[in-house]
Amino acid sequence: MSDHLEYEINKELGECYLFMGDLDKAEEYYCKAASSNGIHPDPYMGLATIAVQRGNLAVAMTHYQKAASIGPSDKAEAGIGLIAMEHGQYGEAFARFHTSLTLNPENMVAVFGLIQTGYVLDRLAEVTPHLENFLAVNPLKDDIRFALAGCLTSLGRHADAGRHLETLMTRDPGNTAARELYEHLALAS
Repeated sequence: MSDHLEYEINKELGECYLFMGDLDKAEEYYCKAASSNGIHPDPYMGLATIAVQRGNLAVAMTHYQKAASIGPSDKAEAGIGLIAMEHGQYGEAFARFHTSLTLNPENMVAVFGLIQTGYVLDRLAEVTPHLENFLAVNPLKDDIRFALAGCLTSLGRHADAGRHLETLMTRDPGNTAARELYEHLALAS
């Protein structure tokens, strides 16, 4: 059996066992995949997921970093960002989420991580372009549009926020949160 075929089989088995919740078996097959062909980040991402589920963030960080060292990965960057955020390293987390979104503007983990760290670090002006990029790719993602409206409101860009809220309310007239924020903006004006 070729190394590549062996790698693919072990990686797929790791994914299957992870999906079924058998972390020990998943770990066994991901380790085999990593040792049979260390040039792919996927087994390390699987091992990082297992470590996170087990609550071992130090091991998860090692696996995320290994995956990122093999090749650029929005998921690895987002994982590193989450662990940095968990340790209160908000600047590092913000940078990792930013990198993740540069690689994939639709990485939801990175989007929401960037929003959280953006509020903590008072860097919302750097967050809004990423949310706008996301909406350029996926304009129907209402939770991102609402988050953008919230960021714009915090930045004092009420007219821009209002336009996004109007779009939300047109598409979903029952969106209570959008209506409440819109009414708040009207009172503030």
